[in-house]
Amino acid sequence: MGALSTALRSVLAPAVPLERVRMLRVLLYGFVIVDVLTFSRDVLSHATSPGFFQPLLLTRLLHLPPVTPALAWTLLAVILIGCALVIWGWRERLVGAVVAVAFWVWLLYSNSYGYVAHDHMALMVALAVLPTVPTGSGSGGADTAGGSAAGGGSEAAGWALRAIQIAVVSTYVFSVIPKILYSGSLANWGNSAILTWASIRRGTPVAHWLVEHTPWLFVPAQWAGLALEALAPVVLFLRGKALYLTVALYIGFHLSTLVLLGIHFLPTVVCWAAFLPLERWRGRRG
Repeated sequence: MGALSTALRSVLAPAVPLERVRMLRVLLYGFVIVDVLTFSRDVLSHATSPGFFQPLLLTRLLHLPPVTPALAWTLLAVILIGCALVIWGWRERLVGAVVAVAFWVWLLYSNSYGYVAHDHMALMVALAVLPTVPTGSGSGGADTAGGSAAGGGSEAAGWALRAIQIAVVSTYVFSVIPKILYSGSLANWGNSAILTWASIRRGTPVAHWLVEHTPWLFVPAQWAGLALEALAPVVLFLRGKALYLTVALYIGFHLSTLVLLGIHFLPTVVCWAAFLPLERWRGRRG
């Protein structure tokens, strides 16, 4: 039993350098600033259209009313100021928790007016778990409040990163479910003309060129996309170059959807950084 517990702990809470969490905080909170000012800025316009309020399940459970202009601007101010303070390094845990609550409410409002985006799940999880990691014990990595491991690694940091990683891969696995529901089976979806239709309807000039000259390419591309989504959990068990190449493969997948369809999925893409040894980049810069 003890051996099993130790094995599970090493999988779910591996000891990693605290500097990795510090670097990830800067990246993700910096992206949140960009997100609320661009991709999810629609909350501000929703505040003027209460009649279109279609609350999600969690929105209903929290009894959130339709967003008002005052509430929308308050949430935006809290998120922007909080992210700046976390990046600055001031009370990252306390301020990070406030930002997490404000950002979750912000996104609940963003998705409760007729359109639900599914690219923010990993980012929402990241903001929820990063404040659980104490990083104020110095650059050596000893985490007295969060549990440290031999060699200066932090298990608290490892658990937070693993939670983000699981959220990232779950985004892909869960995306397979609606494909089955809408088409009846994965075979029907994989062999359909859905990608061709999407390329014609909303594709870029590159996609239109491919439809005209290489229409045979789209069905294999659909099956390749399905394979990437269904096999995403494998990434959790990769290490070293195999991991880095696989992360690059998924980022390349999103680059292709951006080039062909104008779909970026950036909130998920930035969370792939949770798989990378960011502290090494900081060391090279130093």
